[in-house]
Amino acid sequence: MKSRILVVEDEEKLRRVLQLHLESSGFEVDSVATAEQALPLAPAVNLVITDLRLPGMDGLRFFQQLQQRGIQAGVIVITAHGSIETAVQAMKMGAADFLQKPFSLDHLTTVVQKALAVQFLRAENQRLREELDTRYQFENIVGRSPAMREIFHTVERVAPTRATVLLAGESGVGKDMIARAIHQHSPRKNHAFVKINCTAIPENLMESELFGFEKGAFTGANTTKPGKFEQADGGTVFLDEIGDVPGNIQVKLLRILQERQFERLGSNVTRNVDVRVIAATNVDLRAALEQGRFREDLYYRLNVVPINIPPLRDRKEDIPFLAMHFVHKLSKDLGTTASDISPAAIDRLLDHSWPGNVRELENTIERSLVLSAGDVLQPADIRIEAVRGQTPAPATQSLALPEGVTLEQWEQMMIREALRRANGNKSQAARLLGLTRNALRYRLSQMGLDNGAADAKEAAQGEA
Repeated sequence: MKSRILVVEDEEKLRRVLQLHLESSGFEVDSVATAEQALPLAPAVNLVITDLRLPGMDGLRFFQQLQQRGIQAGVIVITAHGSIETAVQAMKMGAADFLQKPFSLDHLTTVVQKALAVQFLRAENQRLREELDTRYQFENIVGRSPAMREIFHTVERVAPTRATVLLAGESGVGKDMIARAIHQHSPRKNHAFVKINCTAIPENLMESELFGFEKGAFTGANTTKPGKFEQADGGTVFLDEIGDVPGNIQVKLLRILQERQFERLGSNVTRNVDVRVIAATNVDLRAALEQGRFREDLYYRLNVVPINIPPLRDRKEDIPFLAMHFVHKLSKDLGTTASDISPAAIDRLLDHSWPGNVRELENTIERSLVLSAGDVLQPADIRIEAVRGQTPAPATQSLALPEGVTLEQWEQMMIREALRRANGNKSQAARLLGLTRNALRYRLSQMGLDNGAADAKEAAQGEA
């Protein structure tokens, strides 16, 4: 759509010249001689160009009227040489720019294009903020089960505070969405929300990523770089998979939580930061604590407000609502023929155990929509991906250990078998055992097997 501009100029010849030039530049233009004539037209335009000296209401008073009425149009003021101070006053009030008479038409075009660009960015920023507010309202985080209602109630109470929150739950249950909802309903919502995936950052880079570094701190540090915590100053830091943070970084995180202070890598200058910390984990931090892999003091600093998000298999009453939500949302995004789901198809979804939780359900709905030819998803359209190697244990299987084998020996046998099946790949073996890679490495070190050979083999397999 063309941008619409309102010209307010009492000098008829200049008004006509401005209108013709702006129309030839591709804009839609309204032009009037007084502020009183302009006020009814202003809500429908993107930009107002007004002389400061007008008969009746002057340009500055006109600008104030636009602001009082909540009119969002940008404003450029035209001023003669003797009224520069008034133009500066208008700029302090929020005018986009000013033109001093006499001015060239080329200069007019440049100022207009700049003002419209700023106006567009402001409108887009406002739209995105409104979209975020809507997206993370509780009615858009789908859940009708008693467990989810309790979580929403906790979020409502904790969001306005600066209390540290620890989100616990399996991968795919929606910890990220809950963390963003807490931020979006807090007084910090207009500041940064910085997510840090602790498993995605190599251990040797984690300190510099989190806390920044000074120029020359290490080879390749050609410039100073602020860390994630500095970027989030005034906002929220979301530490995802906090259980995988190495011990030396845990000490520095504890200081951030206790004192809100840190030093960049290569610097001895102490910096203060105002951040709210939300952490998430899909492992049992108490078990990690007992095994010495997680600091007790850090655990209690993080566990101020614990929120446990149950797996989807434990709140199956949410599946019909989640399925319908994903169908309606994804069918619009994908432009698919199917835009609804039948009760029989939902029954089929209810029969599945959903080891991948809500994320797996969403992926299943998306796949089913893309491959379906009908208007409504039927049971035959539901494409649930079978997880390789996932076989349910027989109900009659004994839970007793083999005769003469201790629990510690049995655990070591299971670890060796997982490594054998994974051809020495620790990440794959950890997945088979339901452990994090760091948890597996800890157990291997206890067994005297973490000598680096398996890491070299794993790296070689990755290169191949």
